[in-house]
Amino acid sequence: MSIDSIFAATRFGLEFERLRLEAASHNIAIANTPVAPGHSAQMLRAAAPSGAGFDAAIGVGTQPALVATDADERQVHDPSDPAADGNGMVSYPRIDLVGEMSTLMQAGRAYEANVRAFNTLRSMTLHSLDIGNGT
Repeated sequence: MSIDSIFAATRFGLEFERLRLEAASHNIAIANTPVAPGHSAQMLRAAAPSGAGFDAAIGVGTQPALVATDADERQVHDPSDPAADGNGMVSYPRIDLVGEMSTLMQAGRAYEANVRAFNTLRSMTLHSLDIGNGT
């Protein structure tokens, strides 16, 4: 495996974890936002291309992406809310805040691990160039 492919794999990991952080923070932000009647809330998830293993992560066109999915709704009785329907019910997206916070912590730690791996590989590459330059 070439050094370029290892760099590409760590860049893929950095991008995927960044998208996981973005998706989880979006989902937390919309947790208590009323859903307009007739609309559905859109949760975000980070998705890797199908079959994206370690070797596929370095291929062309295999970038992770954010995917929007419809969120289930929870109903709250609040007739004073301007977003309430005729029965006084307000719809909110059903977001598991504990799960989303766990995703934030996991993705943050995984991102840090990818940064350390990238920096270690970079310093090893620079050190090998120094060794070759000194002879």
